Amino acid sequence: MAAKIASKLITRKPGEFSINTIIGPNSLVRGDIEASGFTRVDGNVKGNLNAKGRVVIGESARMRSSITGTNITIGGVVDGNILASERLIVLSSALIIGDIVTRRIEAGEGCMIHGRVRVCQSEESWERAKSEFRNKRQNLNAASSLYGQRT
Repeated sequence: MAAKIASKLITRKPGEFSINTIIGPNSLVRGDIEASGFTRVDGNVKGNLNAKGRVVIGESARMRSSITGTNITIGGVVDGNILASERLIVLSSALIIGDIVTRRIEAGEGCMIHGRVRVCQSEESWERAKSEFRNKRQNLNAASSLYGQRT
């Protein structure tokens, strides 16, 4: 299944596969990340990731982050909520501890998700879920800042 999904990543149009942000293996980033395009994480991140494009979280990645993007692929460990405006692909190597809001989801056999998964078919349910996701994240950030911790 992972090979099938990986082949989908490679068969994109030439202009679609330009990576704008890379966090390499053995890297540690603390703080929020705002990315304008395709973002790939293979290292460790403690802080929210907001991407305007695709996001790939590699198998070696360890994240304590809420993640927002268009098409998101998770292969590593994510401790945080995920908002994928188009699609979420969860590879068989992935562990997600947090809630998921998306329009479509593919999950590989053996992946682990501990949280609520919300797949929105209509535009109305998507807008409502997206608003709830952002409000929840703002409340968590406000609460954690009182104690000097970041989610």
